[in-house]
Amino acid sequence: MNKATADRILYQLKTKGSQTAGPIAAKLGVTAMAVRQHLYRLKQQGLVDYIDERRPVGRPARLWRLTPASLSRFPDSHAELTLEVIGAVRAAFGESGLERLLHERTRRQKESYARRIKKAGAGLLRRAQALAEIRHEQGYMAECTRRRDGSILLMENHCPICAAASSCQGLCREELSLFRSLFGGHVRVERIDHILAGARRCAYMITREL
Repeated sequence: MNKATADRILYQLKTKGSQTAGPIAAKLGVTAMAVRQHLYRLKQQGLVDYIDERRPVGRPARLWRLTPASLSRFPDSHAELTLEVIGAVRAAFGESGLERLLHERTRRQKESYARRIKKAGAGLLRRAQALAEIRHEQGYMAECTRRRDGSILLMENHCPICAAASSCQGLCREELSLFRSLFGGHVRVERIDHILAGARRCAYMITREL
């Protein structure tokens, strides 16, 4: 199996969610049959599975989706070392020490992020796009889009610190706090999808408060 093509298929499922072979083939510029062959091989490896979804007309649609085992194909920032450090901080300084460490990390992130977001201008969408660019560079496969109601959806299709966040959920709490502080008053930031809660991605709704 061509690993490059397989990785592109996995990336499409990661960023776009469950889908049939057709849209994946269209995105990759190959035939649906070729994509199906790759998908069945990936299924044999335990990286994808499928559900057959009934449609009002015609045959059921075979929707392909990632399995938990597929996470190993996406970057996780030094998971083992990070878990060891978290455990060591807990043992040496307790939960309060770990909280102080997380707060300091957030403070530094805010300084770094704010400098780049400021350059994007005052518009809410531009600021959200700048944040998405930063997060994408850091491995979160982030993107954002404006919705019809004017709100902005920031999506992180991957979590490169998932192992650490599973062990220390303060990381997720600090992430939300960071985003809220970056947009300041009169802007509401809410997490509406959470990988650790079983969602395929983390997503944040950003709205301007009246």
